[in-house]
Amino acid sequence: MPLVSVHELLSKAEQKGYAVGAFNANNMEIVQAIVTAAEEERAPVIMQASQGAISYAGLEYITQMVTIAARQATVPVALHLDHGTGFDQVVRCIRSGFTSVMYDGSKHPLEENIAVTKQVIAMARPVGVSVEAELGKIGGTEDNVHVDEREAMFTDPEEARYFVEQTGVDCLAIAIGTAHGRYKGEPKLDFDRLKKIRDLVNIPLVLHGSSGVPDDAIRQAIQLGIRKINIDTNIREAFVNEMRRVIAEKPDEIDPRKILGPARQAAVEIIREKIRLFGSSGQA
Repeated sequence: MPLVSVHELLSKAEQKGYAVGAFNANNMEIVQAIVTAAEEERAPVIMQASQGAISYAGLEYITQMVTIAARQATVPVALHLDHGTGFDQVVRCIRSGFTSVMYDGSKHPLEENIAVTKQVIAMARPVGVSVEAELGKIGGTEDNVHVDEREAMFTDPEEARYFVEQTGVDCLAIAIGTAHGRYKGEPKLDFDRLKKIRDLVNIPLVLHGSSGVPDDAIRQAIQLGIRKINIDTNIREAFVNEMRRVIAEKPDEIDPRKILGPARQAAVEIIREKIRLFGSSGQA
């Protein structure tokens, strides 16, 4: 089926009280794993590409791989730009066929973040592309985007209310204690802050850096209004660990398909596990 917008997926999730998984698509095998898992769980899914993935695979390759996967799928699939930090990049992704974009202006002053987000929305909305923004700074590193732990900043609830009122953005990524990449300890989410934001903001909320967050914390975040959950690191771990296992068992293997095939299946299993955790299984 044709690609759909993230707004369409999150609107249904908002009505029914679950979250949609947003999984980073870094190569062909992971694209296949995401759509296979979504099909097996009968779940809507968001495939997202970061700046690093676009630099690695090329914008056209990413777009076409996900478009083909969606066309062959019987579950709804969206293609989303993750952490776009420049207006020009957002434009290129929309022209390429992305159905959703994230403009991440969280490093800029509030009014500048608002101004550029409004420009992105003015361009995206007439062509049916949904827009995600970010308020607060989520620590850690994701491809080319790095926020030092000392610079990480939780989202202010009143600023979130003001930001959404001023921009009319479709969904908002908030900083409540998660981080990109691997955690050094167990993350502690600020659920009181999440509840305050939810009470002031009537759009779907997004949780980045969700790999490694305990399942109970994820469930509680969904109960409090998180509707899109980003997962990348857990997929990379499952994929690469299985590759290492196969190579260790068969050091003379030179057929990449026999190494990448099991890695792809390992990715399918972790993605299915996350889909069930998010409550989106059976919601296609």
